Amino acid sequence: MARLPITISLFHLAFFAPLAATPAVAADYYAGKTLEFLVGAAPGGGYDIYARAVSRHLGRHIPGEPTVVVKNMPGAGSAKAAQYITGIAPKDGTSIAGIMPGAIMGPLLDDRTAPLFDPTKVRYIGTANSGVRVCVTLKGNSIGSFADAQKVKGKLGGSGPNDSTFEYALLHKHTGGALWDVVTGYRGTAEMGLAMERGEIDGVCGWDWSSFKSQKPDWLRDGKVNVLLQASIEPHPVLAKMGVPTAFDFVKDEESRKVLELVVSQTVFHRSYIAPPETPPEQLAILRKAFDDTMADKAFLADAEKVSIDIDPLPGAKVQDVVAKLYAAPPAIVERARKAIRPD
Repeated sequence: MARLPITISLFHLAFFAPLAATPAVAADYYAGKTLEFLVGAAPGGGYDIYARAVSRHLGRHIPGEPTVVVKNMPGAGSAKAAQYITGIAPKDGTSIAGIMPGAIMGPLLDDRTAPLFDPTKVRYIGTANSGVRVCVTLKGNSIGSFADAQKVKGKLGGSGPNDSTFEYALLHKHTGGALWDVVTGYRGTAEMGLAMERGEIDGVCGWDWSSFKSQKPDWLRDGKVNVLLQASIEPHPVLAKMGVPTAFDFVKDEESRKVLELVVSQTVFHRSYIAPPETPPEQLAILRKAFDDTMADKAFLADAEKVSIDIDPLPGAKVQDVVAKLYAAPPAIVERARKAIRPD
């Protein structure tokens, strides 16, 4: 897409970079061990569904077949889990975490998190999906389209800084002219969906499309939902066929477009899994290969289809490169993006 040259070039440079060779390691290193698999989100949400699907199959692809134990560690949009991985978790390849892209972009776009977690230093195992985020309301709501949101005041649910539901709602407010306010404090999209049904809030932005389909299939099946817009590198074909406009259709000026490009670039590494910065190269290579093999495993793909999640993976080395390039973005654009995802 011509309108996204910076973002697309980042993705292509990362995707076509050569893969590193796998170092030799003892075949029985993981035998009898437990692999701690943290989920940087609350139970029942999209990130939990993805991580548990991956965890059910990952161990089979690691030599020695360690026991994989999943633990939820929500907080600060996955930054709590990322900080644990960075500073507390074992550094021997026996601890990984599934984190939200907001946690990866947080230190770039929110300088308050920079001293606590450096996303360029953790080691990326891979990402299970390059996603698309949507804004939704329920039918019968006064906000039935994004054009309505530009004219009618509303309330959208959000968790807090570094979480997509908070940041994307503000991003579309500041770059697309929506009039809504964000009500914070909700623990994940499952809780926000209930709040929508109770009428506490009008809708949610930043809800991952794949997670939404998995969590609320009846809303789609029964025509209960308005999908106001989609935000991703390229339009999702299914959403485009449904007539859902992109966030870029509503940007007010070129500066807003550049800000939107930078923030939305994180959808390239939508479902990332990380290991500590000090993870030995041999163990990192094993984990990366096991992840890649899992992503191509027929049993895993059947499981993913059963729980209605999309799989569009990217290897860990590629994710590492994309993150490094995003952190090299021009300071002026970064500063404007910081303001766009924060309250006025």
